Amino acid sequence: MGSATSRDRLMKLLEPVVGAEGLDLEDVTVTPAGKRRLLRVVVDRDGGVSLDDVAEVSQAVSAALDADDVMGSAPYVLEVSSPGVDRPLTEPRHWRRAVKRLVKADLRDGTSLEGRILAVDETGVDLDVDGVPHRLDHQDLTRGRVQVEFRRFDETDDDGDDAGDDGDDGDEG
Repeated sequence: MGSATSRDRLMKLLEPVVGAEGLDLEDVTVTPAGKRRLLRVVVDRDGGVSLDDVAEVSQAVSAALDADDVMGSAPYVLEVSSPGVDRPLTEPRHWRRAVKRLVKADLRDGTSLEGRILAVDETGVDLDVDGVPHRLDHQDLTRGRVQVEFRRFDETDDDGDDAGDDGDDGDEG
């Protein structure tokens, strides 16, 4: 069975299983790993995925795989995880989950913009590019990529240099 066919069968089998757990199935890959294969299942949802979510969906996915022969009889290792920061933003839900993040948006006309996602709705994305708002329709976007920031936009200023703070908490003693 070809890898595309195998992936399609896995997606078809696992989408309802993952959906029943309140998550979106983002990707499924099977790669050789020595004498075994590694089945990587990537899940996500608005608000993120906790370790408890991953544990619960792992059990559900494992049970579904045990009940079906889609993986055949050869041994495999199941890995369930959430997408990393380097996952391309290709679906409206990906953009929505990246609100307030700095992104590079590639457009269908071959250009790109870098800015912070202000809002996302069913028709497009609002980006702040150097203080100037830009509206991008989903149909005009090819993909985006979250840019790594060492200091997030929504973090408070906590550099230890608070004006007027002498370190005294007011207690005498």
